[in-house]
Amino acid sequence: MSTLTKNRTTPEPTAVRCDVATLSVDLADGRTITVPLAWYPRLLHGTARERSNFQLGRNGIHWPDLNEDIPVDGLLNGEKSAESLKSIQRWMDLRAKGLTEAIPTLPMPE
Repeated sequence: MSTLTKNRTTPEPTAVRCDVATLSVDLADGRTITVPLAWYPRLLHGTARERSNFQLGRNGIHWPDLNEDIPVDGLLNGEKSAESLKSIQRWMDLRAKGLTEAIPTLPMPE
């Protein structure tokens, strides 16, 4: 017995909009996904200017000023940020001091 399988492709993001409550992402296949901004604390606590500075990639969106990456697959699956409260608090403490966190590079130090 054979099993029919479909190759699943993730549509590319084509546009991004944030307001005070939502993140909306337009996809190349014509869909628009809108999720609560509260799902992504870095976006929620970022400024409008930081949220408007994003880069579209084949599989997701990157906000360099906020060090945030959201994959389209995660949006399609309804996945919220998995960042821990401790990590978010550390990030917010650094922001309050006018500092930014170091972005890890590969290979990771031991």
